[in-house]
Amino acid sequence: MPTPDSTASAESPLAPAERPTDAIFARIARRYDLINRLLAAGRDRAWRRSVIEHLPPGRLLDLGAGTGAALPLFDDRQVVALDPVPQMLDLNPTPARVVGKGESLPFGDASFDAVFSAFVLRNLDSVETTMDEIARVLRPGGSVGVVGLTRPKGKLAASLHRAGSAIVVPMAGALIDAVDEYRYLHRSLDKLPPPEQLFADPPLRLDRLWRMGPLGFVYAAILTKLHVTRIGRCEPTRRRR
Repeated sequence: MPTPDSTASAESPLAPAERPTDAIFARIARRYDLINRLLAAGRDRAWRRSVIEHLPPGRLLDLGAGTGAALPLFDDRQVVALDPVPQMLDLNPTPARVVGKGESLPFGDASFDAVFSAFVLRNLDSVETTMDEIARVLRPGGSVGVVGLTRPKGKLAASLHRAGSAIVVPMAGALIDAVDEYRYLHRSLDKLPPPEQLFADPPLRLDRLWRMGPLGFVYAAILTKLHVTRIGRCEPTRRRR
């Protein structure tokens, strides 16, 4: 594993995946972006762009970067790609790549101007710990942009979406011989509370939250780090207990 605040080049050896979910993504790494593009009806890039345009310039951490689907949208930012799955990063053209988890980011305090994460939170072991880590590595005034999947608002819409995704998502997985893997992705949509609740008490200030996609099953959030101690040292703004 890279040492803290270091990056691995495309030629560097990458550590093996560890979590069961990492093994799922390792198996479908080469087909993941294609099937996601189909499931999103080609709108996934637009969803990412709508969030990235709200992020400041400078050094950016692409958290859960996967194969680098967002890389063309970052313009001239200095990007570090982090993902727990080496098979994903093997396909990522970002020069600076690090195998790592959101719950334990291998970077120094206040080392990024922005963090971007798309379709990642529901696959984490701990969203709370990851958000604390994001707050730690962000510089004061820095922002994090999140794109995620959830259920639509309202019991009827959520029930219809749940029934539909139980059929459509595994069928899409069948196109790439990954039915079991995409059954997991369907179930993961119910792992977290809706974003309005998920970000209600974050370690960062929630600036904006909006929904996209049919029935609003895609959400986007922009959060900002504001806290600085009186002696001027950057500190993460911890979640209230």
